[in-house]
Amino acid sequence: MGRTPTCVANGVYRCPVLPHTWSPLRLQMLGVSFLVLVTTGALLTSPPSPESTRLAASSTAGRHTFRQLTTNAAFRAGVGEGVRIARGSLTISRPEGRMAYAGRRWAWSRWTSSWVRAGQSFTELVPTWNAVTPKGTAVQVQARVRTSAGKFSRFKVMGSWATRDAGFRRTSSASQQDSVARVSTDTLMAAGGVALTSYQLRVLTLRRPSNTATPTVRSLQAVASRPASALPATSRRLLRAKTLRVPRYSQMTHRGQYPNYGGGGEAWCSPTSLSMLLGYYRALPSASSYAWVNKRYADPWVDHVARVVYDYGYQGTGNWAFNTAYASNLTSDAFVTRLNNLRDAERFIAAGIPLAASISFSRGQLNGAPISATAGHLVVIAGFTRAGKVVVNDPAAPSNATVRRVYDRGQFERAWLRKSSGTVYVVRNAAYPLPARGGNHNW
Repeated sequence: MGRTPTCVANGVYRCPVLPHTWSPLRLQMLGVSFLVLVTTGALLTSPPSPESTRLAASSTAGRHTFRQLTTNAAFRAGVGEGVRIARGSLTISRPEGRMAYAGRRWAWSRWTSSWVRAGQSFTELVPTWNAVTPKGTAVQVQARVRTSAGKFSRFKVMGSWATRDAGFRRTSSASQQDSVARVSTDTLMAAGGVALTSYQLRVLTLRRPSNTATPTVRSLQAVASRPASALPATSRRLLRAKTLRVPRYSQMTHRGQYPNYGGGGEAWCSPTSLSMLLGYYRALPSASSYAWVNKRYADPWVDHVARVVYDYGYQGTGNWAFNTAYASNLTSDAFVTRLNNLRDAERFIAAGIPLAASISFSRGQLNGAPISATAGHLVVIAGFTRAGKVVVNDPAAPSNATVRRVYDRGQFERAWLRKSSGTVYVVRNAAYPLPARGGNHNW
């Protein structure tokens, strides 16, 4: 945090990566068992706790549970302070107090969910939100978690966010560590050896004291995850071949553009992938919104998306929640979740919904990729071949014409599950209902 990492070293692509990608639960690629690590990376010098023993014994396969709060009934089950609940949304009814943020005063109201049980023990929580923030308004999303022993963390800020950056700097927060959990940019992570069972979400709706406008929170959601301790065998093809007509944009054609938003090129895999999803739904930002972009730049909407998802806290465009929060303003729904394998992804493709997937790999682990290795990279899953291979729009390609790639199923699945545990952006509009879950609880 606090500086932009080097993007390329010794010919290896190194897209700026969020700190959570180096979680101890994701160090299998280094051949290190997470059982000998704690969150500081130190070796255990005392016997594991009963909680950590139970967690380790049950974590061979990853498990993920997604919950979304987006109805009047769901919001009324929580506690509102100065908020109005109507049409499946939260708005400010009467501010309850004032707070200082970024050198300015804000009036706030607040809503807190009831405790949400994940249905299984988990060690990571990724909250996301769908909200509309008119000028002079913003939202702050918080979360806290409870352990199997009944101990709970403090509420932790997961993001202070608005679509506009004039007078407001959207940002993640520092680690906010306590004995139960800590924050790593967009992910709340259990302290070493702690098994979590439930969580609460809280949102502050903010506006300038002189303002009468209100943000509208249309949904809050989270995926609670217990990452696998070992990579599974390659999944078998589930459905027939299908490839979606997703537009192709290269992040590399933007190299050197707008250093104050990450500088394009290697740093813009996430906003470029998100732009491809938005382009698929014909929901790219309007020409007037990116009129500020240099007229000589190709695909100027990518520059704009990079700006509006930029996290001023960790200084990068890869904050998962910020990407989907922005996308939800242009489509009917957007969130982050984690899938078990590519069979889950096939269900989304069959439903006409492409996915942005977070992958990582070392040299020789993903044949045909435009880069030799990466600690963290976003690509778009656009389809599957008859042989079950993965059709991908990889924004790291040098030009738009070379973005489309076909990757080996096993290599891609391992690259996707290895560190991000199957993380995807799900972006859709009302014309594309979510696929049947088939017994899953991931969406």
